[in-house]
Amino acid sequence: MMEEQSKKIFKWQLHVDGSSNTHGSGAGVVVLTPEGDSVECALHFDFKATNNQAEYEALIAGLKISTVLGADEVEIFSDSQVVVNQVLDEYQARDESIITYLELAKELLERFKEYRIVHAPEKKMKRLMP
Repeated sequence: MMEEQSKKIFKWQLHVDGSSNTHGSGAGVVVLTPEGDSVECALHFDFKATNNQAEYEALIAGLKISTVLGADEVEIFSDSQVVVNQVLDEYQARDESIITYLELAKELLERFKEYRIVHAPEKKMKRLMP
């Protein structure tokens, strides 16, 4: 089953990236439609976030945007190995705020008929983003 899903070509793609540093926190989201259009969104947070929180904020925003655009299936690319593996239940979330983010992300993922989330390291992400 997993092998079949890895061969599937998804009509919608979602690329997410969040970051946090001493200058602030933010995220970038790119949704690629089946028609080849892209919807890009840059987010700046008015609160102090950890890198993992920023990554989840990007994922959650991207899932909401994808849903509003009508996506019923989506392939998600994230450069956060932690977030990807927590969503896949490979890693356990321990921090209360991260657990809350994870639960919300999984709730949003239930809106899709099918999805795949992939760890795409930063260098690869830059190549994937339009």
